[in-house]
Amino acid sequence: MALSADRNTPERAARDFAFAPASGQTVYRGALVCLNASGELVKGAVATTLKALGRADTGTLDAGFDGKVRGRRGCFRWKNSSAGDAITDADWGSTVYIVDDETVAKTNGTNTRSAAGICRGVDAEGVWVET
Repeated sequence: MALSADRNTPERAARDFAFAPASGQTVYRGALVCLNASGELVKGAVATTLKALGRADTGTLDAGFDGKVRGRRGCFRWKNSSAGDAITDADWGSTVYIVDDETVAKTNGTNTRSAAGICRGVDAEGVWVET
C-alpha cells in the first residue's frame, strides 16, 4: 500500500558491519574481508563468489562476545598487484579485483577473481579502493 501521509523513514550510514567468520578462517585486523556464498565472513582470496565488505576492524582472535568480526566499509589502501596486473592512475573509477586479504589487481584473472570495489587512486604505497 502506498503512502498517504508523511513517513519518518529510519536511516543508517551502513558503514559498519559484523559477521560471523566461516569455520576455520583466521582473519587479521586490517584485512580485506568478504562474504562468501553462505553469508559468512572470509578473508579476501581468489574466488568468483565473494562480495567485498571492506576492512576488518577486529580479527577472529579478538572478535566480540558474539564471535563476530567487526569492520567498516569505506575507501582503503590495499597493496597493488604486480607486472601486467598492476593498477595505474588510468584505472581510476574502474572495478578492481581481489587477489588476497591485502592485494588487489587490475583484472579479474580470467574470471577467477571477485570484485574488490572501485579504484579511487594509486600511490607509491598501493591502491585506494572504495567498497
